[in-house]
Amino acid sequence: MRVKEYVKSLNQKSIDELKIELVDMKKRLFNLRFQQATNQLKNTSEIKMVRKNIARIQTLITQKQRKAEE
Repeated sequence: MRVKEYVKSLNQKSIDELKIELVDMKKRLFNLRFQQATNQLKNTSEIKMVRKNIARIQTLITQKQRKAEE
């Protein structure tokens, strides 16, 4: 259920807001990878979750851009 709620909240955002969210997620992913490299990361599944969220955001950006072109 949590993923569906996250996707609904993303759908309500504009392209510019999604791009800001994308930058934030990429920064978060970098920090998680850094923590993993220094053996400070306790929940390694969080990396997978953030990567999927990045893909979701990129997909929505592409869909909204294609709609705007029509």
